[in-house]
Amino acid sequence: MATINNHYLKLKAGYLFPEIARRVNAFAEANPTAQIIRLGIGDVTEPLPEACRTAMIKAVEEMGDRASFKGYGPEQGYGWLREKIAAQDFQARGCDVDASEIFISDGSKCDCGNILDIFGHDNTIAVTDPVYPVYVDTNVMAGHTGEANEKGEYGGLIYLPITAENHFTATIPSQKVDLIYLCFPNNPTGATATREHLQAWVDYARANGSIIFFDAAYEAFITDPTIPHSIYEIAGARECAIEFRSFSKNAGFTGTRCAFTVVPKTLTAKAADGSDVELWKLWNRRQSTKFNGVSYIVQRGAEAVYSPEGQSQIRALVSFYMENARIIREQLTVAGIAVYGGVNAPYVWVKTPNNLSSWDFFDKLLHTCHVVGTPGSGFGAAGEGYFRISAFNSRENVEAAMKRITEKFKV
Repeated sequence: MATINNHYLKLKAGYLFPEIARRVNAFAEANPTAQIIRLGIGDVTEPLPEACRTAMIKAVEEMGDRASFKGYGPEQGYGWLREKIAAQDFQARGCDVDASEIFISDGSKCDCGNILDIFGHDNTIAVTDPVYPVYVDTNVMAGHTGEANEKGEYGGLIYLPITAENHFTATIPSQKVDLIYLCFPNNPTGATATREHLQAWVDYARANGSIIFFDAAYEAFITDPTIPHSIYEIAGARECAIEFRSFSKNAGFTGTRCAFTVVPKTLTAKAADGSDVELWKLWNRRQSTKFNGVSYIVQRGAEAVYSPEGQSQIRALVSFYMENARIIREQLTVAGIAVYGGVNAPYVWVKTPNNLSSWDFFDKLLHTCHVVGTPGSGFGAAGEGYFRISAFNSRENVEAAMKRITEKFKV
């Protein structure tokens, strides 16, 4: 008889967003005239940039001519896209990243999970708390953890709390860890990491033979010129870090699907016999075996991001969402609520007032203001007492939601 991967049975059963949907649906059924505004998800709302749409339309037309038709593309991605990424996203910032070290994919979320394919089962793994759930769940699926406790913390993982007390930066652990997940600008807290903080992590990783998984999906939202956009702006990072990037939030590709991962050819890890193995070769082998690449049409759309028109249009998109974040941040402050983030990231991290739990605040906001956010406890034990509000929505909805909160919500 066929058997299953029993590690899946350790997973918390998709608790956060189904529970949000259950509570919202129950409220909507009981209050059919209520106009609910959802500021809980990280999906974008504004149209694809015109430069991307134009490039994709042209690419579709090319697919209608035998002379320009494209079938299977290179698994690593077309060279013309990787060259532009290397030049504009990395080399322009002084990062030593070559186009050959870039792998085009259909999402940084996918890559954050798939990267575990090339690592062993005996690594000690550190994650921040609160945390983007994919980091934890994919390690559970891969059999790298024990069972979860009553707080939802899995045995075998090292949790690094990020709270107001430590300015939402991950404290370097006293013990040795092998794999480290860092996400800056951070989802869900909206915090950023200074150059000095990232240098300390790189120094730690090099001293301990660790690998940093650096999720930079929100780097385009950084407004502070002193904050690094890439881990490769930090000396020594090529010897200890893999970086994940996405076109989802800066160019609105959440439904179009295009991202990339950087694996330096200087990066190695140990084989069972103690020898050093190049991770680039393993990731290339993994992608060549399990992935057929991103479509030619989508990659042409992504390439257009790097055109002068594309750069102007994505700056406008980012500015639009960051103006939403400013409105949210300022209006919640007017309402007497303590807020963090929303300056270099599209998420505002709210301290729940009057010691309300994350879910009690969720219910109060829903029932009083008809506004939906995300309970911080759903991102980990250290998220209890916090709440995430997303700037990804229309200006009309953001302004209406904040008007309701300032007028109806009583701290």
